[in-house]
Amino acid sequence: MQLEALRDIVVAALEEVKAQDIKILDVREIASFTDLMVIASGSSNRQVKALADKVIEKCAAVGVRPLGVEGQREAEWVLVDLNDIVLHVMLPQTRDFYNLEKLWSVDAVRALEH
Repeated sequence: MQLEALRDIVVAALEEVKAQDIKILDVREIASFTDLMVIASGSSNRQVKALADKVIEKCAAVGVRPLGVEGQREAEWVLVDLNDIVLHVMLPQTRDFYNLEKLWSVDAVRALEH
């Protein structure tokens, strides 16, 4: 499946369950393990889990199964590894604390290299 098509499925699934603040990071220049990171917030542990479950369901429907899923029990931060896309669904306070957008920005990585 093409990367753009998979990205669209992931985003549509997140929007269906009302994810907040969906961000797509292209990390091809700075990471070897994936092409895109998708980061989204859920308003409660229950919604975080529901968001991850919906993405897994929609991807499975087109034959894409996750390589791994972490964090479903606590549901403060659920990671879904779809190989070409790594999805992070987090509670807002967890997302603020870890600030993955800044951590995985190309500018931040370039700054560390200098």
